[in-house]
Amino acid sequence: MSESVALDPPRFTARPGYGKMSRVTPVEATAGDEARLAERLRERDPEALREVHERCARVTFGFLVKAVGDRAAAEDVQQQVFFEVWKRGASFDPDRGALLTWVMTIARSRAIDHLRRRVPQPLDPQEGAAALDAASSEDRVDELVERWRMRGLLERLPENEARPLRLRFYGGLSQSEIAAREDIPLGTIKTRMFSGLRRLREMIDEENG
Repeated sequence: MSESVALDPPRFTARPGYGKMSRVTPVEATAGDEARLAERLRERDPEALREVHERCARVTFGFLVKAVGDRAAAEDVQQQVFFEVWKRGASFDPDRGALLTWVMTIARSRAIDHLRRRVPQPLDPQEGAAALDAASSEDRVDELVERWRMRGLLERLPENEARPLRLRFYGGLSQSEIAAREDIPLGTIKTRMFSGLRRLREMIDEENG
């Protein structure tokens, strides 16, 4: 490794529209590509961290805004997440899980830490334990992690497959309603959803090893 490589990670600033989904093409998300990225993280290449940020920041930031309930706080936690990505880069193993899953695991932990710190310390210890449990809302955080991880996976699909699946998963529309809304034959919608679900299943199987 060159001696000129910085040891401090770059600091990233939220931009207008930050938190909306960015597209990651299937080519960018191949296992071989993530293996090369993992090697660059182990070598502490700052450009590797920038690449991780490009791929994962919008998904993690959207999750953090929902989890902590405040955009400014989410920006602070996001910085913590990518600082930890930088520190723990050598631990990312693409054979054990996808990059997004690894980063979302870190984001989950930092979100829960933030929620716990936000709880004021009461005089009664029992009251404090109850407040901590209520404030951390770990079940809700876990639900959000899965929801935003799925959004990230959907972004890797071709748009004509991803859109009907979003309308089904997040809009609660039936296949007939999606066909009518999109002005596309029902048979085409069924075909696209079947193909998209098959690709999603393959990506999830790949993540789970």
